[in-house]
Amino acid sequence: MKFKSLFVALSLCLCGSALAAKMESAPNDPYFANFHALAAPRPKGPVLRAGDRLAICGDSITEQRMYSRIMETYITVALPELGVRTRQYGWSGEQAVGFLARMTNDVLRFEPTVATTCYGMNDHHYRPYEESIGRTYASNMTDIGLAFKEAGTRAILGSPGCMGLKNPPWKFVTGTPEERNLNLCMLRNIDIEIAAVEHEGFADVFWPMFTAQFQARQSWGTNYALAGKDSVHPGWAGHLIMAYAFLKALDVPGDIGTYTVDLKANKVKVTQGHQLISCQGGQVTIKSFRYPFCAAGPTDSDASIRSGMALVPFNQELNRLILIVKRGQAKRYKVTWGTDSHDYSAEELRHGINLAADFAVNPFSDAFKAVDDAVAKKQAYETKQIKQLFHGAAGQSDMEKTVADSEKERWPLESAIRAAFVPVTHTISIAAE
Repeated sequence: MKFKSLFVALSLCLCGSALAAKMESAPNDPYFANFHALAAPRPKGPVLRAGDRLAICGDSITEQRMYSRIMETYITVALPELGVRTRQYGWSGEQAVGFLARMTNDVLRFEPTVATTCYGMNDHHYRPYEESIGRTYASNMTDIGLAFKEAGTRAILGSPGCMGLKNPPWKFVTGTPEERNLNLCMLRNIDIEIAAVEHEGFADVFWPMFTAQFQARQSWGTNYALAGKDSVHPGWAGHLIMAYAFLKALDVPGDIGTYTVDLKANKVKVTQGHQLISCQGGQVTIKSFRYPFCAAGPTDSDASIRSGMALVPFNQELNRLILIVKRGQAKRYKVTWGTDSHDYSAEELRHGINLAADFAVNPFSDAFKAVDDAVAKKQAYETKQIKQLFHGAAGQSDMEKTVADSEKERWPLESAIRAAFVPVTHTISIAAE
């Protein structure tokens, strides 16, 4: 079978004879000394298309409904023209073989056009790597990919994330934190090999999380638990990094908008998704039909999305709302947007500043929260729909009726997201200092 040849090739690749294989770069620190992460492939172009139906599949980390929520909210507000509809299918404790057994009934019946997977955490059995673990995981992930392909679904195989550097509180866990992460890294590499052979996408969750974990501990101390207090289930910072990995694999463009202000001519140009209302004396009013991703909070807390944004280039690559100011007479300017103000040099403004990165609280924040809250409610129902209804007494009695009845209950939650997403009119004030 294909998975066996994949596994043998990968085993050879990671042995001493594999020095020619291209690997991810890592800091020169003992933390990384034993890790050989294959270079992750880059996406070949944007994956999402107009009208896509996105299925986000995974284990208990997906069932936390955090990275999946970030993804759905982001796609809703940053790419509204695509009209993508999303469902999450997280199932606590699940291994790839468990998803394989339920994917036809739970997922493929809804005809997803795009799907992401995130398995491996439970598949690595919380112990040092063994060849049997790799063979079983490769077999099941290959079969999942083939099932999606047969259904006409474009699949993104996501690697598992990393574990924390403390032992989880479960008796069945064996080995050291490093040995368990080496196991997860091996499963990540297997995903890369499967994606290459089967011409599927790949989302690198493990390596960005593993390197960010090192960076966070260097910056904010050993109590910062990127992978979660139990070393498995991340808080918001870790989930932001997971969402970043999947959105990068989907190759979303990241351009929320650009506002170019010519102070001398008193003119403004805005890009698609935004409409100029007025420009007068450094006061620019715009109506926006596309939002940036909004997140406030501390940068040194593993419970903060904003902290995750400090560990990966989320704002720089995926969340660019750029203000360019040209032909002003002053050397410095105060930019006020909503209730917040920041000072910039004329040179900084000529090159462009990222409003989404600099203004944690901004005129989009309330509208963004309304959309995000609606996404959270829908995704919570999706967990109930699959786990309690489809796989409960109702589904056992009459699956088709259960699907039809639960879809009637789910649809208003889906509609509430669209209703919450409304245009935002906002004003930017640019005043000479």
